[in-house]
Amino acid sequence: MFLGEYAHTLDTKGRLTVPVKFREALASGAVVTRGYDKNLHLYTREAFEHLTERLRTLSLTDPNNRALLRLQFSGASEADIDAQGRVLLPAFLRDYAGLNGECLVVGVGEFVEIWSRAGWDEQLAVINNAGLNAERFADIQIVQ
Repeated sequence: MFLGEYAHTLDTKGRLTVPVKFREALASGAVVTRGYDKNLHLYTREAFEHLTERLRTLSLTDPNNRALLRLQFSGASEADIDAQGRVLLPAFLRDYAGLNGECLVVGVGEFVEIWSRAGWDEQLAVINNAGLNAERFADIQIVQ
């Protein structure tokens, strides 16, 4: 499980250092793709295969399903961790997420999100809004 928030910087070749706590889980291979919020998602190979199996069940006659498939697969790229614990993020994915310098690497359970500093700051404003959270999560009933 991926947990926590880590600040790292892209190097000049577009490589991002993966937090030490995440490296073991990603050592057998990873996939990076577009996220839903102008960020990137980094999956273990196994988690991405599981996602792929779920996406295969979607009806192609639904335009929203086709858009989701395009989002997930057209931007997907294998992302192997090098000996220094870095992953190369392809230029088109860096452009999509606005990554150029400081990045935030955020564990969100089964996968990792990669954010630009500005994008993450915007997200923090949303997720740290107690009043909005009370409304947004009232019906979920995650606490028993």
